[in-house]
Amino acid sequence: MTRIDKLLSSMGYGSRADIARLARAGAITLDGARLTDSARRIPVTPDLPSRLMIDGEALDPLAGMVILMNKPLGVTCSHKDSGPLVYGMLPDRWRLRQPVLSTVGRLDRQTSGLLLLTDDGDLLHRIISPRRHVRKTYRVTLARPLDGSESAIFAAGDLMLRGETTPLAPAELTVVSDTEVLLGITEGRYHQVRRMFAAIGNHVESLNREQLGGLSLPADLAPGQWTLLGASEIASIFE
Repeated sequence: MTRIDKLLSSMGYGSRADIARLARAGAITLDGARLTDSARRIPVTPDLPSRLMIDGEALDPLAGMVILMNKPLGVTCSHKDSGPLVYGMLPDRWRLRQPVLSTVGRLDRQTSGLLLLTDDGDLLHRIISPRRHVRKTYRVTLARPLDGSESAIFAAGDLMLRGETTPLAPAELTVVSDTEVLLGITEGRYHQVRRMFAAIGNHVESLNREQLGGLSLPADLAPGQWTLLGASEIASIFE
């Protein structure tokens, strides 16, 4: 059981005083009945978002939500950087939620594609943990044609990036064309894909993440759009 004002405040709907004003104005309903006492305690059940309404609209998802976004170019995975941020593409009140929403890993400003955001810290760490070996698959467009040696070099597990002392884990490269590949990696080092190709004398022109584990970026999800994931889709990450 939790107080209505505490729940709604943690979901970004305003301060407890704001929630109290909404309740007195009759803006909060549960199963169609007005809730005028914002201090009332209610059970937090999975179906609550479909039963609790604010100004006639269903409640936002409860804590533990996972968002899949098709990150466009030019936006940053940060709460603090200047310029367009991925969080600015979500409902404004979601930036006030507690626990806070965080990106699951990062895509740099010039990388697009599949990006997850969640307020579930345990899930976030499971996905990014090196022990889980969750594969990230990128579509890479290169400045120069392949020479045929790239697959073997990346698969060997002994490629060393400049400035590092530990070789990369084996990576899987699938050739699409002379200048386009799919690259699957299980690590998340700083600018890893770009640095891998730089290490073998090539340059990444464009980079788009298409898959995380068994979860693929939906073909009908345009850049800048997002969708909420269900339990089966979340589970597919670890398949």
